Amino acid sequence: MYKNHIKNYSLVLLGSVAYCTGINLFIVPANLYNGGVMGISQLLRTFLVQFLNLPANIDLSGIIFFILNIPIMIIAYRDISRSFFLKTITAVVVQTILLSAIPIPVEPIVSDITAASVTGAILCGFGTGITLLAGGSCGGTDTLGIFFAKRYKSLTVGKLSLGINVFIYLICAILFDFEIAIFSVFVSIVGNTVVDRLHAQNIMVTAMIFTHNHDLRQHIMTELNRGTTYWNGYGGYTDKETDILITAVSKYEISTLRRIVRENDPSSFIILNKNISVLGNFEKRLS
Repeated sequence: MYKNHIKNYSLVLLGSVAYCTGINLFIVPANLYNGGVMGISQLLRTFLVQFLNLPANIDLSGIIFFILNIPIMIIAYRDISRSFFLKTITAVVVQTILLSAIPIPVEPIVSDITAASVTGAILCGFGTGITLLAGGSCGGTDTLGIFFAKRYKSLTVGKLSLGINVFIYLICAILFDFEIAIFSVFVSIVGNTVVDRLHAQNIMVTAMIFTHNHDLRQHIMTELNRGTTYWNGYGGYTDKETDILITAVSKYEISTLRRIVRENDPSSFIILNKNISVLGNFEKRLS
């Protein structure tokens, strides 16, 4: 358990570093805007720099990001879980520090705006995705996405973030160069695609288990808290009776399922079918 905590918080820290690196070294120097609460923070920072004549290399977006996340953190604490809240507040605090500490280059590191947007989007998506994988979030719309995804089965973190970002990029299109808005949308699409690929709780898996242990289905329901359907079958070679169990889990839960099966019937085997669609009463989980 202790090692698992270290692993998860290490992923949160790594995700925060990747996310802030993508923002400060690639997205901001290219004058692009990220989505969600970070995008709103960038817009507010731009207004402060332009109207208050603050130095452009001072990044206030990290501080604004933290302030905007306060009510969202309350949602995380009250309506999601304590573990999720602790990991998320860790990510938000680390990101606030890094966004202010990582210097924004005066000249873009990558001169080509397409390359800069792709690199920044992949880094941000990777950082967000592994933070979600660790059972936390980068705050902002990630937390809201988890909150609503638990209530609406067809909704994913990436889909909700993309929907919210439309509003932000409309503002970019109105106030700034239309090209900036287009490339910012591109950043959002690439980043959210990476998030949904990494966020294992969004990847559904069917597991078909062949076992001679009649109690295995009870262990799955007790330890994994997932329902099973079973029927009797016969081995084609041995003609011996066997139990065939089928259950739906997230990709994140596969390792736990394998452990349960291995401990209770080492001679059994599992057939997995990934990237399925699950409709109806299926609970999405954080970890």
